[in-house]
Amino acid sequence: MSDAEEVEVLEAPESEELLDIEPEENAGLNKALDTYRKLIEKNDGVEPLSEKEQSNLEKRIKEIEEREVVDKIEEHEPVEIPCENKKITIGPPTLTRFEKARIMGARALQLSLGAPPFIPIPKNARISLDISMEELEQRVIPITIRRVLPNGDYQNIPIDYFDR
Repeated sequence: MSDAEEVEVLEAPESEELLDIEPEENAGLNKALDTYRKLIEKNDGVEPLSEKEQSNLEKRIKEIEEREVVDKIEEHEPVEIPCENKKITIGPPTLTRFEKARIMGARALQLSLGAPPFIPIPKNARISLDISMEELEQRVIPITIRRVLPNGDYQNIPIDYFDR
């Protein structure tokens, strides 16, 4: 190598100050509004928006900006909804297939571990699941179904209240 080809080394400043950049207050909202604006403008494609359409777009964006932003959801204490007059207020009036499966599975396990059956054992029953299915059909299993709403409120429903 010749002396003419010297490599110039750049040195970094010894004390770099970190820039304190504060995050924008509604950065997510602003990004969403920009995306919304671009989508509306792209829909027309060839022609730019007219003044009326542009003013409508700005009105909609202003409405969205002025909406109240919920930062924290207030805590809700779950409350039991009573079953008055055998009335089911949460969910369908019949057992769902998932509730049936859960009840039969739990009861079949109990029977296989030696729990006494609530009905005389049917002659066609070969396994504990057959007995639990028959007990469920006759509604003799002393069980209560708890149905829960998304806010935590719940209803405890005895198995007798369900339609067959």
